[in-house]
Amino acid sequence: MAELHQRRHELGDRKLPLEEASRMSTRATSGDGSTVHLKLCAAGFYGVSSFLIVVVNKSVLTNYRFPSSTCVGIGQMLATVVVLRTGKMFGVISFPDLDLSIPRKMFPLPLLYVGNQISGLFGTQRLNLPMFTVLRRFSIFLTMVFEGLLLKKTFSASVKITVFTMIFGAFIAASADLAFDLEGYGFIMINNVLTAASGAYVKQKLDSKELGKYGLLYYNALLMIFPTVAYAYYSGDLQVGLEYDGWSDRLFVVQFVLCCVMGFVLMYSIMLCTQYNSALTTSIVGCIKNILVTYIGMVFGGDYIFTWTNFIGLNISIAGSLVYSYITFTQEQTKTA
Repeated sequence: MAELHQRRHELGDRKLPLEEASRMSTRATSGDGSTVHLKLCAAGFYGVSSFLIVVVNKSVLTNYRFPSSTCVGIGQMLATVVVLRTGKMFGVISFPDLDLSIPRKMFPLPLLYVGNQISGLFGTQRLNLPMFTVLRRFSIFLTMVFEGLLLKKTFSASVKITVFTMIFGAFIAASADLAFDLEGYGFIMINNVLTAASGAYVKQKLDSKELGKYGLLYYNALLMIFPTVAYAYYSGDLQVGLEYDGWSDRLFVVQFVLCCVMGFVLMYSIMLCTQYNSALTTSIVGCIKNILVTYIGMVFGGDYIFTWTNFIGLNISIAGSLVYSYITFTQEQTKTA
């Protein structure tokens, strides 16, 4: 009887770990489900934000013919400062207070930030959406160059081939762009260089963990808003923007405010997507968004002039971006397996 009682006791002890393991497995499964949901929401949030800011910027600067891209840039900087400062006041977020060491820790990001922002707005104003998105793919090539120089990163031959395919398609499209605008092309190429340099330096700054994600966003905008306002004042851009006739149009005012707020929302969505997924997922979502913008811009943009050569070039570049997304995704999956 004593032996039988002992055996029953041992069986009971064995059931407990099994039941505990079952409960833990159930909790892990529900946790994985919520994590997947967060990842999908973050990626979707970035994709929608990235798409909307291009559309709203295009509407304000081209459809409404708002004359000052610099004023839009100032509005986006101001929105970033106000939102982040308010978040810190209510304890929602945190970042270091301003001191004399901040400019040294930030350099050269504020200069790259304002140059990137203003050149992108000027390019959006002057180019149709399909050519804007295709020419922006040069930034992928330039990012590869800067990451190789600054971060000593290497890339596979297949990735290099797809990037050059994107650029080749862009050259074909540009060769038959009947709406060719030399200044617009120039602004976009400057924007590509500054985007690539900014991305590489942001990685360096985030790795150092001195200011954090919110600190980089906040001080980027804060340090450059006053020099940009001074430039706009002395160049006459500020006066031109204030004297614009459309301020009485409520729909324009709503879109202008959206323009300003979306500048911050886009930066925040990039951070969230990278945090919950990876920088790779962020780049893939960006490529897919650019494809949608390209085709929607052809139909609804109002300033795209169709030619077969241009159309074929656009599609070659799009095909290259799809293959690039697939290759980089499969390479990442291989690394994590």
